[in-house]
Amino acid sequence: MSALLEESSAELRLSSQSSGLSRVFRGGLLLGTGLVCLPVLSGLSPQPLQAASAATALSRQSFVADAVARSGPAVVTLETSRTVRSMGMAGLPQGLLADPLFQHFFGLPGRVAPRARIERGQGSGVIFSAEGLVLTNAHVVEKTDQLMVGLPDGRRVSGRLVGQDTITDLAVVQLDGSGPWPTAPLGDSDQLRVGDWAIAVGNPFGLENTVTLGIVSNLNRNVSQLGISGKRLDLIQTDAAINPGNSGGPLLNSEGNVVGINTLVRSGPGAGLGFAIPINRARTIAQQLVERGRASHPMVGVGLSPVPSARSGEANSPGAVIRSVVPGGPAASAGLKVDDVIVSVEGLPIDGPAEVVSAIDRHGVGSPITLGLIRGDSRIELAVTPVELTAMQAP
Repeated sequence: MSALLEESSAELRLSSQSSGLSRVFRGGLLLGTGLVCLPVLSGLSPQPLQAASAATALSRQSFVADAVARSGPAVVTLETSRTVRSMGMAGLPQGLLADPLFQHFFGLPGRVAPRARIERGQGSGVIFSAEGLVLTNAHVVEKTDQLMVGLPDGRRVSGRLVGQDTITDLAVVQLDGSGPWPTAPLGDSDQLRVGDWAIAVGNPFGLENTVTLGIVSNLNRNVSQLGISGKRLDLIQTDAAINPGNSGGPLLNSEGNVVGINTLVRSGPGAGLGFAIPINRARTIAQQLVERGRASHPMVGVGLSPVPSARSGEANSPGAVIRSVVPGGPAASAGLKVDDVIVSVEGLPIDGPAEVVSAIDRHGVGSPITLGLIRGDSRIELAVTPVELTAMQAP
């Protein structure tokens, strides 16, 4: 009997070593080797219990869920189909197929009928206007014969292409019907900082309403750095997963505002890098496509590169070096030369080539724009009148 009392006393002493437990479980009964707690309700304040409950509820909340709830209903699936026609014997030149001697030798009919097949594709988009306008990538809807749009609420409607711009890989689609249509709020991509949250929403591999989370890894990534030519884009880089089918879907900030349009992902070595078109650029292009059916791309006819740093290992100096000048173009006519360094546009200092291109884009065509240059040891200003990219490409 004394041994049992000694064991119980030891357990009681052990429990009293924890001041928190001794305060909460004061008044408990000791049965055998276990402690059964009978709280005295009259002696406890409700505040600690309420605080614990509130903390539990807070830990279950997610800013990602709130952000997606704000813009997710406006993220749509674009299902495309187009007819592709090919000659009856694939891989052979049409001129050879039309040769009578070739037809006779292989026993072909006098006229080889082309074969038709249907190619289907899928991408994402986001409704940005209550009129049912969808912003997506141009490569998603390129050469499409039929376009169907699926909404998260289960509706499926047909759509028609309003306009597309292959230079920026953007397109606008009009939904058929009167709605009502959910819309996603557009943010300000100029306010983004490296390290900000980035939420990608889309339909990768046909899996609707998929959400991935990451951060803004970098800003103003020129597509030429990715080995892509024929585009004029400075992209948002993110590590939020962007997979096939995510193209055209929105990149959201932590508040649920659209700050970018997902456009591509790096595969192979360096996989896991996603890129999105800044929404400020996309908004401008979309407005032009809606109003005119095409986008404007002002050009002055120069090739630019960053200014090399004075010392190895240091960051590049501000400005943009002119590496090439298109003969007969606006820049050549205005007197710009190779190795000139552009340091300002319309009196505002610029940091690099991307800012020069953006400033010219905002300025538009047809009116002079003033460039501040350093030529040798002198600083000069020249006025250049940008023209349309199509005019520069004309033979």
